[in-house]
Amino acid sequence: MASVFLSLRPAVQELHRKLTDFVEYECIPAEKVYQQQLGRVGDPQRWTVVPPVMAVLKTRAQQLGLWNLFRGLSGVEYGVLCEALGRSLLAPEATNSGAPDSGNMELLAKYGAAPQQQQWLAPLLAGRVRSAFAMTEPLVASADATNIETRIARDEQAREYVINGRKWWISGAGDPRCKVFLVMGKTNPAAKKHLQQSVVIVPADTPGIKVIRPMTIFGYDDAIHGHCEITFTDVRVPFENIVLGEGRGFEIVQGRLGPGRIHHCMRSIGLAERALELHIARATDPSRKTFGKLIAEHNPNPITESRLEIDQARLLVLKAADMMDKYGAKAALKEIGMAKIVVPQMACRVIDRAIQAHGAAGVSQDFPLAYFYAMMRTLRIADGPDEVHMKQVSVHELKRSGAIRDKLAKQAEIETKLLSKL
Repeated sequence: MASVFLSLRPAVQELHRKLTDFVEYECIPAEKVYQQQLGRVGDPQRWTVVPPVMAVLKTRAQQLGLWNLFRGLSGVEYGVLCEALGRSLLAPEATNSGAPDSGNMELLAKYGAAPQQQQWLAPLLAGRVRSAFAMTEPLVASADATNIETRIARDEQAREYVINGRKWWISGAGDPRCKVFLVMGKTNPAAKKHLQQSVVIVPADTPGIKVIRPMTIFGYDDAIHGHCEITFTDVRVPFENIVLGEGRGFEIVQGRLGPGRIHHCMRSIGLAERALELHIARATDPSRKTFGKLIAEHNPNPITESRLEIDQARLLVLKAADMMDKYGAKAALKEIGMAKIVVPQMACRVIDRAIQAHGAAGVSQDFPLAYFYAMMRTLRIADGPDEVHMKQVSVHELKRSGAIRDKLAKQAEIETKLLSKL
């Protein structure tokens, strides 16, 4: 990390220093306060009252200039900041830099028309509202975005789109501050495969939207954020709410998910670093000796393995971010896919080792490790499952087969000539 850090602009280094202090000494200590301020599971207040400590952290972040950190930075620069953000469960939202809002803000900034930006991007940037991106569906394999079935039909007379469909795992939809959905559906099922989809802006109070339930992740409901199942029944929005134009949905989604995957990966590295620190603290705790030795004295290798894996994964993600900066997200597809495969798997292993070092406490509510593991295991599915990225990487690698075979043939030809001279 040091070599990457030293290559950052001085202003970004200072931003990183301030952010690190904010995360370590203001966000992390506030996590248990946040949980205590949430309503209990089953209490309606759990989904209606935002823990007051979050407003305190947001005010502090703005005072420190730690707001909308994704703006004005390169992919590598923001990636380094994301690692710091990922160390705390609260820091991404506290700095108005968390998913799904950051991705939705980038989407609106890149693809939104001026009136759309004025109505929705401005309040999102100010942190006055929150948002959700509605893509995944329960009745199809949504890892292939062309399978999406939600229908966005035109009503020419009313000059409105009529939306019908069912979505689930819509992150942020449980939050009472969520005021807008970006909904992906099909406007023209007869068009070419990747030109059928569109994205429309749907205010959350539009008639016909029903939040069915919050989904749980290994039993965690992720309140107050939530990952909800939602139905859209004859939901109407004006033609002006289309983003970029009909048939551009797949393009928009790919443009949103590429950078988003890098941000997820760097935040996950931060989480893995925190898990490793908890592992080290537990393994060297004098009060936890067994058979007269510290846990680390019995077997320090798990700590070493975690250190190696974290550093390897970080370099892979930063390489992908650097390629995006220099050549664009499309040129970095293989590297993004590699990072998305490697990082969640690495984080799961690192957290699992930390859990093991904590014994039964590691899977309890007294430590955050069980929740960390649930989050990272889920990330192997979210934003494209491992298998999709594996396929993507293999396609890019196999494209090299012709050049590789030509090179081997040339080597063999030269070898034959050299041997003939013996």
